Parts: sequence; C-alpha cells; structure tokens
Amino acid sequence: MKLVMKAFIASVIIYLVYLVCTIGIGYIKTKFYKPDISSEWESVDYLQNEVAFGMVISPFFFVFSLVGIACICGIIIYLYKKFFN
Repeated sequence: MKLVMKAFIASVIIYLVYLVCTIGIGYIKTKFYKPDISSEWESVDYLQNEVAFGMVISPFFFVFSLVGIACICGIIIYLYKKFFN
C-alpha cells in the first residue's frame, strides 16, 4: 500500500479514537454528575451567565488538522521504513 494511503488511514483512525474518547468521557461525566442544588441556589445569576453548551469551529479546521495529522503519520511511517526495514 502506498505511503499516502497508509498515512491517511492512520490519520482517520487517530481521529476516530479521539472522537470516541471525547464522547465517552462526556457520557461518563454526564452519567455520574450529581448536582448540589441547595448550595448552588444562592448563585443562580452567576450560573445562568457562565454556562456554555458546545462551541463553533470551522469545518476547515477539521480538514486541515486531518491533513496535518496525515502528514505527521506519513513522516513517521517513512522514517520507520527507512531505519527499521
């Protein structure tokens, strides 16, 4: 298999592992979260202004980071083949 395809596949695998871990950690934190409503009642105004749900990232960020990770994987695969084969 060509170096470019190997690097792209490795990049996709890294992204999938990252995505699964991020979703898994979020699920576990949500599942085991137990709010203390009685002590937080005094600072309701503060909580309403400080909570953020999600964030907005340009889709180009994901494309460029996928390509960047593929380049890094390609360099690692190339160096591995050069020094260990």
